[in-house]
Amino acid sequence: MTIESNHPTMNVDAVVLDVDGVLVDVADSYRRAIVESVDAVYGDTIDREAIQQFKNAGGFNNDWELTYAAALYVLARREGMSLSLAQFTDAIHGMGGGLDAARTVVGEELTPAERERVLARWNRDRLRDVFQQLYLGSDLYREIEGGDPDRERPGFIYDEPVIVTAETIDALTARFHVGVLTGRPAAEADIALERAGLDVPDEHRFTMDDWDEGKPDPSALVTLAERFEREEPRSSERRTQSVDRVAFVGDTLDDVRTAVNADETDDRTYYGIGVLTGGLTGDHGRKRYEQAGAAATLDSVNDLPDFLE
Repeated sequence: MTIESNHPTMNVDAVVLDVDGVLVDVADSYRRAIVESVDAVYGDTIDREAIQQFKNAGGFNNDWELTYAAALYVLARREGMSLSLAQFTDAIHGMGGGLDAARTVVGEELTPAERERVLARWNRDRLRDVFQQLYLGSDLYREIEGGDPDRERPGFIYDEPVIVTAETIDALTARFHVGVLTGRPAAEADIALERAGLDVPDEHRFTMDDWDEGKPDPSALVTLAERFEREEPRSSERRTQSVDRVAFVGDTLDDVRTAVNADETDDRTYYGIGVLTGGLTGDHGRKRYEQAGAAATLDSVNDLPDFLE
């Protein structure tokens, strides 16, 4: 276990967990779906490694919107945009991150006629539909999306190795209030949480369906802390109803920024903890987390019980 922390020990009352890259590995599911959706619709795409550059730019907690931004980049390059992908995502970051910033960058780099051709070909509905077919597979697509897929296929959702161990879940739920904060739609969060073996009540969970703003907006995290305070302790080991210190564990810079923003807006103390089981890895990942304000960086969520008092 390797830990880099600004706190030699961390005493918390509650733990909130992201799903992707924390509880389950999504390199061959969501991230694969981003790359292959753009390719299926436009016959060209970005490298899978480039996805992290969008994540680092901020504002792309929603993988559908990251897919739309990647498609914008591909289409803009066809029209003559000279920016490399690194320059493109840096410019997005400089404008505050997210899909609106990506669209603004394209608009600034192309002539009005070029921009109109890009936007005319930019089909977000089709990209989302292809993404869902690839990710969910035919059976779940029919069940969740309520439509008929283009063809029968297994879904990438079945290629998500579980990261968190049963021992980690038992240790956390015995000692702390535990919640989930994820950018997944609720139905897809249900599947991942069931596979991971983590059962939390609906009021201790925020998904894409519950929260319009998305990370790094702190409102969902603060709301979870408020709800924890209204919960009766479930065991003699569980801490009291007072929730003054909350750890949020995620695999992206926006996860850390969510905790930082919550700490600045609420009178509780929030710690952003980054894990190296998502797109950020190694010494580079540790440095990026530190720059974003992470209180600690762990190799894995499974290091968390020993790290917390």
